Amino acid sequence: MIKNYLRSAFRNIKRHPFISFINIFGLTVGLTCCLLIVTYVINERSYDKFNKNADDIYRVTRIFYSAPNVESLHLSAVAPPFGPRLKLAFSDIKKMTRVLPNGSVSLHYKEKLFSEQNAFFADENFFDFFNSPVIKGDARKGLEEPYAIMLTPDIAKKYFGDADPMNKTIIMDNTKHEFKVTGIFKPFPANSHMHPQILMSFNTLRDNAIEGDKDLTTDFGNNSFYTYLMFPENYNIDHIRAQLPDFLDKYVNFQGMPGNLKTHQVTALTLQKLTDIHLTSHLDDEIEENGNATRVYIFSAIALFILLIACINYMNLSTARSTLRAKEIGIRKVVGAQRKEIIAQFLSESVLITYVSLLIAFGLTLILLPAVDKMSNLQLSINSLLSLPILLPVLLLPFIIGLISGIYPAIFMSSFIPVKVLKGILKVNTSAFSFRKILVVLQFSISIVLIVATIVVFKQLQYVQDKDLGFNKDHVLTMAYDRSLGSQYEAFRADLLKNPGIKEIGRSSRIPSGRLLDDQNASVLEGGTFQPLKVDLKQIVVDDGFIPTFGMKMAAGRNFSRNIKTDSNKFIINETTVKTLGWNTPENALNKQIKYGNVTGNVIGVIKDFHFESLHQPIIPMIFLPDQNLNRLSIKIEGQNVQSSIATIQSAWQKYLPNTPFDFTFLDVKFDQLYHSEQQQGTLFTIFSCIAIFIACLGLFGLSAFTITQRVKEIGVRKVLGASVPQIVTELSKDFLKLVLIAAFFAIPVALYAMNKWLGGFASRIDVSWWILAAAGIIALIIAFVTISFQSIKAALANPVKSLRSE
Repeated sequence: MIKNYLRSAFRNIKRHPFISFINIFGLTVGLTCCLLIVTYVINERSYDKFNKNADDIYRVTRIFYSAPNVESLHLSAVAPPFGPRLKLAFSDIKKMTRVLPNGSVSLHYKEKLFSEQNAFFADENFFDFFNSPVIKGDARKGLEEPYAIMLTPDIAKKYFGDADPMNKTIIMDNTKHEFKVTGIFKPFPANSHMHPQILMSFNTLRDNAIEGDKDLTTDFGNNSFYTYLMFPENYNIDHIRAQLPDFLDKYVNFQGMPGNLKTHQVTALTLQKLTDIHLTSHLDDEIEENGNATRVYIFSAIALFILLIACINYMNLSTARSTLRAKEIGIRKVVGAQRKEIIAQFLSESVLITYVSLLIAFGLTLILLPAVDKMSNLQLSINSLLSLPILLPVLLLPFIIGLISGIYPAIFMSSFIPVKVLKGILKVNTSAFSFRKILVVLQFSISIVLIVATIVVFKQLQYVQDKDLGFNKDHVLTMAYDRSLGSQYEAFRADLLKNPGIKEIGRSSRIPSGRLLDDQNASVLEGGTFQPLKVDLKQIVVDDGFIPTFGMKMAAGRNFSRNIKTDSNKFIINETTVKTLGWNTPENALNKQIKYGNVTGNVIGVIKDFHFESLHQPIIPMIFLPDQNLNRLSIKIEGQNVQSSIATIQSAWQKYLPNTPFDFTFLDVKFDQLYHSEQQQGTLFTIFSCIAIFIACLGLFGLSAFTITQRVKEIGVRKVLGASVPQIVTELSKDFLKLVLIAAFFAIPVALYAMNKWLGGFASRIDVSWWILAAAGIIALIIAFVTISFQSIKAALANPVKSLRSE
């Protein structure tokens, strides 16, 4: 029986190659999109699961409160004493490890000098937590001794070539200390929340030359240490969480904390599962940019929508083809075929076509994955679809899709009355036709939502790129400031400014495009006493060159000056600070006395608001402090002769810092990176919108072919009575265009809600204008009309004699 069904299916595919091709092509495109998105979703959900004990590892994070239960900052890293003290306080913790990113570090071996970005100090048991294989050396002892260093093969080759790197020494220039190579480890896979290329022994930090005068066992102020805890298998983590407030009160005491507050009212610790970091973390100061769970859900929904459109497309094309097989069904019934047998035959054909589509889709997925990788910067692999837990559902999917797609056409075609179809009478009841209309409305509703999403995403990105940020980010080079310049900085600065292509030079603790994380207790002098501020002031340390380098404007007062020594205890604030503190105007803020941390001084200037962070974040109250702890150098150059200006800067750099690599980036590039994920979303929305519309048009093509076939004699009569081709085309098209308008009616509210939700992630955003919604509907109408016109014009130009001669 099954063999006969399959033979019949192959014959029908061969007999009607064009319609069969469209059927298979539509399903193939839908399944290919689905497989690509499933590969992406699997990749996003697989982060850090390569580690053997991933489910039992938690990261310690830290919350700061500006008032009881009012969160001001949530850091993904904590102070160095927390890890050991947690391990000591809770016997259930099996192991603890810490890592400290070292930022940009210069490494020197013989004549080779490079700046490395992914260097980490790590505890000796690091590889017990993170299971990247150690190729050379001992994973347990490689980070045991101070000044031990482990490298990835690429880094080892960069410095040592083909020579064996083991036990060779490499110099970290900012300390002048020699590090001995004790191991080579395999690079972390792409689906890891961090990617160290250099690991240095954590024990090295106990040397004051590295860490300074801070004691790692008592320093609770330096929250730069990423701390991980390992628990027993299937451990109830809530048992530890409940005890963390008492732990803080017992083991941690902050100087200067009001006596009526307990430690846990000022700060809190939380435990975050390792496998949750990539998709759900998004805390301040993450090691790397995280993924986005919402994006995963969105693209999962898009995959389902495209697959649904493909199934609807199959239903419509199958019913459109029913007129070609009506007599076949009639004859089968006459010779004794039962309805259930006819249904089984059509379902088997549907399943067969779907499996053929899946086979082709796998091939297309394999071909397209490299392009998707390049666009998304992800290392996606077809192997993620071939693992047994994923492969079985994927292989079962065509069977389910085949049944869902084929059940309606099978029931519809098996209901034909033999006597009527053999006489050439094939009428479709109203309810059946209405169901097909519903399917088309659903298809185009989804397509219109995707069109709106595409337009809104690109409009928001254009808004982000064109918005006045309150400063000029163009032609600004930024780099790490090497404090070893010391007293030579003024000579270095003077040498650079001799070149007319270099306009301004400034130093700061951070640069625009980063996050503002640091805040200290602040109070303002009122009525002769300092009153604590009820708002967090985020600080940035700058010199007098910072504001002119970025072209920022003063709303009142003046900038810092290197010629005024008393500026060392003065402050500049932004307009938002003035508004937040209720000082009404910038002028009223001048000479206000503020105590910020250990510094007490007057406000000498108010800077106009600017977007220091991305437009996802609102402009927040800021306070500017003069020269101290400067670690970023920014240089404004002319837009003309950029390469000449860079060469001048490099020459001066090598003159004053011969042992430090010259490594820089342009600020506008860093700002573009802030919206990289949105740019990817916009590109993918465009691609998937086009695919969804294309498949929807195939379905509309099928429905129009089906309907026009039913009205062929009506068209002949109209032509005989004098109807023109445009009139016939209009008559045949208007019903379908009504369906698109109905689809727009349902789609626009959904699209409006969804895109306002998405735009809610931006503090500065566009409004979803009426024209965007109207444009999406008009685009869908035009596309639908072009699709229908192909069939309508063909029918209108047909000779009416052929359609009427049987009457």
